[in-house]
Parts: sequence; C-alpha cells; structure tokens
Amino acid sequence: MADATTNDLLVTSGDVPIAVRDFGGTGPDVLLLHGAGGNLAHMTTLARALASGYRVIAVDLRGHGRSGDGPWQWDRVVADLDAVAADLRLGQTAVVGMSLGGMVAALWAATHPDGLGAISLDGNATPSRADQLDGLDTATATAELERLGELFDGLAATLAAPINDDDLTAARSGQRAMADQYADDEDAWVEGFDRGLVSRDGETFVRPDPATTNAIRLAMNNVDLVAAYRATRCPLLLALATEDMPEQAPFHELYAAYRRHVAEQLASVAGNPYVMVRWLDGASHAMVAEHPSEVAEMVATFLAEVASAR
Repeated sequence: MADATTNDLLVTSGDVPIAVRDFGGTGPDVLLLHGAGGNLAHMTTLARALASGYRVIAVDLRGHGRSGDGPWQWDRVVADLDAVAADLRLGQTAVVGMSLGGMVAALWAATHPDGLGAISLDGNATPSRADQLDGLDTATATAELERLGELFDGLAATLAAPINDDDLTAARSGQRAMADQYADDEDAWVEGFDRGLVSRDGETFVRPDPATTNAIRLAMNNVDLVAAYRATRCPLLLALATEDMPEQAPFHELYAAYRRHVAEQLASVAGNPYVMVRWLDGASHAMVAEHPSEVAEMVATFLAEVASAR
C-alpha cells in the first residue's frame, strides 16, 4: 500500500493516463507490471524486495487500477511504458512483468534493444486451441477447452455485474485470507482489490470492464510471442511455472499439456543468445505471491549478470 516511502503519480503525456507508484530505491530503473485483472498494488511485496537495489516503479496497465481506458493494442501498451519512462526521466530501464505483464515485458524487449533487460514471470496466454495441448487427442483437448471456456465466461459475467456492500465486505475478507495463505501483507491485498473498483451510476464495478477484458483475451490469443522472442536483442528472461495453482487443479491434464507445448515452442528460440528460459521448480502461475523473495533474487541476479556482461 502507499506509504511515506512511495509516491503515486499520474503520467498524462501518452495515449491514456497511466497511474504509477514510485517505490523509490537506488540503482537502475525497473518498471513492474501486474497481471490481467490486477493492478500495481498486487506487486507491492515484490517491489519492496527489489527496492533494496533498484529504483522500482509499479504501473497500472491501461484499463486497470487508476489508469485510463484505451484500445488494448500491444504497441499502444508498450508505448504507455515509453511515456512513463520519458515522464519520469528514467535511464536505461528494465521491465519485469507477471502473466499479462510478462507478455508486455517480452514485447517491450523486442522493440527496445538498448533496454537493461526484461523478465517475463509466466507470461503466457491461457490455452485456447487444441493444437496448443501437446499429447492430448483432439476430442479430449476440445472438450477440456470448452470446459475451461465455460468457467472463464461465467467468471466474466460475474465480474461484469455490480457489487453490493455485502459482497464487497466478503471480498475484502477473502483478500485477507489469501494474504494469510501466502504469509503476505493483508493491507496490500485489500488495496489491490479496492484499487480495481470503479463507481458508475451509483453502483460499484470491478475493472477492467467487460469490453477491455474481451479485448485483452483476444489480443493474448492472437499475439505471436515466439516471434518476439526470436526478434529480441534485449536480454530477456522467461521464468515459467511448473505447478498448477489450486484453481487450475481441476484442469491439471490441460495445463500439463499446455506446458509441454510452451516448452516445445521455446526450443525453437534456443539459438537466440539474448533469451534465457528458466522453469521454476515448485512454482505456479502465482509465483510472485508464492515466492516473492526468490523471484526478487532471481530478477536481481539476472539483471546484475546482464549489466556485468555489457
């Protein structure tokens, strides 16, 4: 959560207003990006861990948190980061992102060869096609994808509806329980929930709105990350999950097949010396919440190695 050591700012020089939180710190500049449906408050623990050796600026991606709305197009999202860097007069910068933010970090790396480095923390889209599920026959893959799609459609419908006061109280209690599960900062988790709320016509809704959510899902399904990995000349670390989150357990077969597909795809970029792949034993897609100290150490080690090699 914001405190005396942080500074909340709104960058208005780009396509849409972008909210950021400067966690301070001395050292190279690092932009920290959250996942889909999240916001900068969800990166609090990681930001604090990195601020011992870096100047850390966490970002609300467009359509999230306190940032403005705008078309979800990858080049525009990357340009939002450029606006932040220019407005804050950052030097050589690194970008670290989780999930959706990890995808943005990889795409930023592909167009910023002079960047300090980029780290994608399990930055992959949710599987959406049968050919992405290696080892499953077409009928099984199709059925599993339909089942997963129904779950996401139901969740999207729920999030699109207004939230009453009782549900808000229950949701905040749920955030505290999740923070306790990960031995994390309860206030940061509750702030992350509250920061994603918006009032319209006297009712409370969750951001991003349905149109933005659908646009993000479409963009994630259509982007060619492998092409970006091949193109990058900025040092890029792809840190990948090896375990299911509890929510993914009912789809274990699907996610295991998808991880096999991702591994096969990454083998095709092994010839690019700028790309490093690391599968994290015991880590799920929630690695930032599960292992913030270990993730921070991994990020710091990678960036230090990159800096020493230049």
